[in-house]
Amino acid sequence: MLAALGRFSARHRWWVLAAWLLLVLGVVAAGRSFGGSFSNDLTLKGADSQAAYDTLRARFPDMSGDGMQVVVHSEKGQISPDVQRKVDAAVADVRTRPDVAAAQSPFGPVRPMVSEDGRTAIATVQFDQRAKDIPEESLRKAQEAFDPVRGQDVQVAFGGAAVQAESGPSGQEIYGLIAAVIVLLIAFGSLAAMLVPILTAIAGVGVGLSLITLLSGVVTIGTSGPVVAAMIGLGVGIDYALLVVTRHREEMAHGLAPVDSIAAAMATAGRSVLVAGTTVIIAILSLYVIGVPFVSALGLAAAVTVAATLLASVTLLPALLGLFGRNLDRLRIGRSGGGHGVAGGWVRAVIRFRWAAIALAVVAFAALALPLGSLRLGTADGGSQPPGSTQRQAYDLVDESFGPGMTGPLLVTVDYGQDGRAAQAAPAVRQAIAQTGGVGQVLPPRPDPHGRTAVLTVVPTGSPDSAATESLVHTLRSDVLPKAAPNAEAHIGGATATSIDLADRLGARMGWFMLMVVGLAFLLLLVEFRSLAVPVVAVLMNLLAVGAAYGPVVAVFQWGWWPASLIGAHPGPVESFAPVMLFAVLFGLSTDYAVFLLSRIHEEFKRHGDARHAVVAGVTSTSRVILAAASVMVVVFTGFVLNDQRVVNLFGFGLATAVALYALLAMMVLVPAVLSILGRSAWWLPGRRTGRGAHRGGEPAGDREPVALKEGGTR
Repeated sequence: MLAALGRFSARHRWWVLAAWLLLVLGVVAAGRSFGGSFSNDLTLKGADSQAAYDTLRARFPDMSGDGMQVVVHSEKGQISPDVQRKVDAAVADVRTRPDVAAAQSPFGPVRPMVSEDGRTAIATVQFDQRAKDIPEESLRKAQEAFDPVRGQDVQVAFGGAAVQAESGPSGQEIYGLIAAVIVLLIAFGSLAAMLVPILTAIAGVGVGLSLITLLSGVVTIGTSGPVVAAMIGLGVGIDYALLVVTRHREEMAHGLAPVDSIAAAMATAGRSVLVAGTTVIIAILSLYVIGVPFVSALGLAAAVTVAATLLASVTLLPALLGLFGRNLDRLRIGRSGGGHGVAGGWVRAVIRFRWAAIALAVVAFAALALPLGSLRLGTADGGSQPPGSTQRQAYDLVDESFGPGMTGPLLVTVDYGQDGRAAQAAPAVRQAIAQTGGVGQVLPPRPDPHGRTAVLTVVPTGSPDSAATESLVHTLRSDVLPKAAPNAEAHIGGATATSIDLADRLGARMGWFMLMVVGLAFLLLLVEFRSLAVPVVAVLMNLLAVGAAYGPVVAVFQWGWWPASLIGAHPGPVESFAPVMLFAVLFGLSTDYAVFLLSRIHEEFKRHGDARHAVVAGVTSTSRVILAAASVMVVVFTGFVLNDQRVVNLFGFGLATAVALYALLAMMVLVPAVLSILGRSAWWLPGRRTGRGAHRGGEPAGDREPVALKEGGTR
């Protein structure tokens, strides 16, 4: 089927190119016209923080939405009376606007929010909806109301859960794309051959991003979704095209006509690409079993983009190759190819010292994975926002003037179910909470109109993403509140508590999710290679590479080790959804190289029946393209490390590290060493023979002789 599709696209290349041009233009236009916006929805059904929000919505509608902190800071001396009047006027204006449930001035008699030195004040704006549902226009108008407050010596910054981080690429990712162009030029030595993978990837990613923009109108996708999707889409799109183009050039060098060569490449490398891409999609969509909508939506965005790049790889790519024909290598800028002697010598050395090679590689993987034992999941607070952003400015000002706990207070709801009971019992609850270690202050309880429920605002001493605040929330839930309010239903909400609940849920379900992804990958490789040992080897290699990638992520983003300062990574917990997302993506991506390398080794084994020769020949013939493909992914992912969002930094760093380790240690050391030890048994499956001629009807389609020649040329 792939051979026929490749032949059709090559023969009718102008029609295919025109169809893709219309598709890209149409989807991009639709996305801009009808697409939604990206926002973070941390709703967790069944979580304690969600129960607190439900109570607030029922008893305190003005507190059920997300809030915005308006931080006013005077550069010279105390805030002047004139500035105070402007702030009061702005608060009064905002209070009358749609979608705003309440607004409070920092200078009123109730709960004054002015620092001890009188230079910083916090006005609060409470919306009647969660951040994901607040219209952008309403948020913008509320912020514009404070424009008159700004002056030469007066700073205004906005923070809080209602203020979402900016989404979309920052522009620095272009450096990764430029580096990928350089790698492709070195690998192919031809401008035309370099251009084909780049155009294919850009077209696929363009369609994918436009589709998720359309989806964002009906599905809440996080602000980091489009950037992570673009990162993964560019990496796999260029990689998949590189594998197919490399095989196409090999087939043309063997004498095939361009159209036949394209069909042959699609039947071999194209099948590997389809299997690898399908694995990536399945692994990413498996995030839905975790049951966290925020994480599932990020996975959906990445899966849609990968699917679009796959579509481009099997339709647009053959058309572009057909367009260039035999001129694919005409615009040469240097020499490509070669390196087989070095690769052959390397793999023979690995096989000769196979036990030592395995030991050294496993020790290296284990050493890199050691920091994983200190992994702490959470959600980074405003201190991780890009320097100069309004969220970062607000966080720094509040932290310096009021303490870090004020940047993410906890909301404790205590429901007694009896009229008037809250007003009587809530003061005792307040006292018990205030005496708990890690609590900075507890504001006076606020009862609902019937006196059945009270809400208390608790300000921790630690920052929202600190381990101390996490421990405080667990202590209040398990010990303090059950004793202080034994006959009431008490819950802890707020953005900080929600982030802690998200980390707890993901940590509890991570093991089952990883087990499912590993099982699916094993079954897919079992069907592809009709072997029992090969899928086990591939899965173990993937696990080693992923574990080794987690270690540096913890060291850099949690401990603050170099190059944290270089890439602007603020030390804090590892984003709670990052390990499962990284696992899903990396397990799929690493399967790309496993399928490509093992397919070629299997092909050589069937041809000669000599297991060791098959390993040497397979690694020698594919090492250059695997290293080139890995280099492309590494430089693309590294380009995204320069993005302003911490989540994107983390993903780019983790993906680049894992791919580099997998290509260098797993593919070039462990696979040849282990397969040389297993010998012929590597290709054994109960009920079938191994060796030359033993695979009739059982080999993967990607390893069969591709197609009968129809347009001349000889093999």
